[in-house]
Amino acid sequence: MATRVLPPALLPLLLLLPLLLPLSARASAASGEEFPRDGRVIDLDESNFEAALGAIDFLFVDFYAPWCGHCKRLAPELDEAAPVLAGLSEPIVVAKVNADKYRKLGSKYGVDGFPTLMLFIHGVPIEYTGSRKADQLVRNLKKFVAPDVSILESDTAIKNFFENTGTSFPMFLGFGVNESLIAEYGRKYKKRAWFAVAKDFSEDIMAAYDFDKVPALVAIHPKYMEQSLFYGPFEGNFLEDFVRQSLLPLVVPINTETLKMLNDDERKVVLTILEDDSDENSTQLVQVLRSAANANRDLVFGYVGIKQWDEFVETFDVSKSSQLPKLLVWDRNEEYELVDGSERLEEGDQASQISQFLEGYRAGRTTKKKVSGPSFMGFLNSLVSMNSLYILIFVIALLVVMVYFAGQDDTPTQPRRVHEE
Repeated sequence: MATRVLPPALLPLLLLLPLLLPLSARASAASGEEFPRDGRVIDLDESNFEAALGAIDFLFVDFYAPWCGHCKRLAPELDEAAPVLAGLSEPIVVAKVNADKYRKLGSKYGVDGFPTLMLFIHGVPIEYTGSRKADQLVRNLKKFVAPDVSILESDTAIKNFFENTGTSFPMFLGFGVNESLIAEYGRKYKKRAWFAVAKDFSEDIMAAYDFDKVPALVAIHPKYMEQSLFYGPFEGNFLEDFVRQSLLPLVVPINTETLKMLNDDERKVVLTILEDDSDENSTQLVQVLRSAANANRDLVFGYVGIKQWDEFVETFDVSKSSQLPKLLVWDRNEEYELVDGSERLEEGDQASQISQFLEGYRAGRTTKKKVSGPSFMGFLNSLVSMNSLYILIFVIALLVVMVYFAGQDDTPTQPRRVHEE
């Protein structure tokens, strides 16, 4: 039997191997044990941040400053959300970094104000600018880490998907639909809707979701208890038009949240202005509007009560003394149109009156007007900019005071950065 002689060059490597293996094992163990996954908010700094990115698939980081008031108010919300996020099927670990102290780390990720929130998905950062309330934060982050399109293999999987997604986002369920057909829209509208494809389902599911043939795409708005069907064609722009138009409910209650959603839609808005959108007559009228909206998908139908949002309503020259309900078509910006002879809805057959209004609008029998005050997208921006203006005024006043006292004292004063919420 021949004996092979080991090359001399390999001898040092063999001698080092017993030392390297324990070190490697200890490093792996440390990276696995260093970061708790029990729902606590963990502290990170420059010494362990990169290790956390390598060890945690979904890491939600609050870059904060100890002196920041917004950061102090955010802290209990994160404490409340952290255990819920840790319990998801795709767990999210919540962490915080004192970016005022570890400025090099904050600078690396573009932190220029406090708090700055980022979700790291397999180490890739995405800035989070959504709501900071615990329940809404959980709702939004669940959507971030979900697959673009979920694959459902049974009736039970379909039911679980429906229950687990909640009511905050619309959902699109494809039955007998090739996953590749909707994968593009699952990516494009990931932050706005849930997408799933059912591979196997029973007749009971077909009855429950009210479709009788395949392929079928079912759009559901759990919050508004609305459902619509699409049987095709699944090529060209038809599919995307259906998805895009179904991101909103048939009739949209106008408020600060839905107004931002309208900003992403190119359609004009048939706006119904009511006295009180919560009374019984208004509820019945919304049902009539829903039927009209279903037949006129090229328009968005919305409603708002002057009691609920008088500042919005007044931009259309409507006051509490105006005769309501009033109909108009708004371009979502500076102009709106009144249909001659159909400015308001009378008691009686309101469905016919709405049909006459739409007929007059499409025939061009309208009077164009400008919204009073700034352009309405300016109004939307003012929801943020007014708060920013107040903060800016406060900061300027604070700086003036600091400069004054700096003149009284030789000690230099360093202004602190303030994040405009």
